Amino acid sequence: MLGALLGRKRPPKIETERMSLRLPDHSDWHQWAELREASAAHLTPWEPVWAVDHLTRRAFTNRVYWAQRAQTQGSALPMLLFRRRDQVLLGAITLDNIRRGPAQAGTMGYWIGAPHARQGYMREAVLAMVHHAFTALDLSRIESACLPENLASRGVLEKSGFKYEGVAQSYLQIAGRWRNHVLYANLRGDRRGRTDVG
Repeated sequence: MLGALLGRKRPPKIETERMSLRLPDHSDWHQWAELREASAAHLTPWEPVWAVDHLTRRAFTNRVYWAQRAQTQGSALPMLLFRRRDQVLLGAITLDNIRRGPAQAGTMGYWIGAPHARQGYMREAVLAMVHHAFTALDLSRIESACLPENLASRGVLEKSGFKYEGVAQSYLQIAGRWRNHVLYANLRGDRRGRTDVG
């Protein structure tokens, strides 16, 4: 069933009120590299250290092939966010580590370019990706994690129906150091009360 859902000839495209979410294409490299480079100071405190060739065409080509493979295999859904009115790249959102069987779960990560931050785009993208995951992909649980001090990301998650579940010690290497992360989850048919923390 997953192969039928994810492996069809036309890759999925998710439409929101203001954006189109789709897999990366080789022609996106210039926009992607320019936005990432212009947003480096905004992004690098929250991300793993960028490889030396992070912004190169070759690295992006590898990213495109990985995205196509992962989507076809049903292991991930890596999408770029484009503003529909002018096709400007805004950022990206990825549903990764998709587990089937008893889990029916996936892990979500995202980034937004500095010029487009705090305009509601990421919340719109998160809501659309979660809806797609629960309906088209039949997942039951979407997880996401961020640094405790990343108040913008925590706000996006909490305003998008994610609930705080705890802290994972040394969860990921961010900016070259192992860092604790706060864990959130969104459940299909969630009946939990508020679990956010102050």
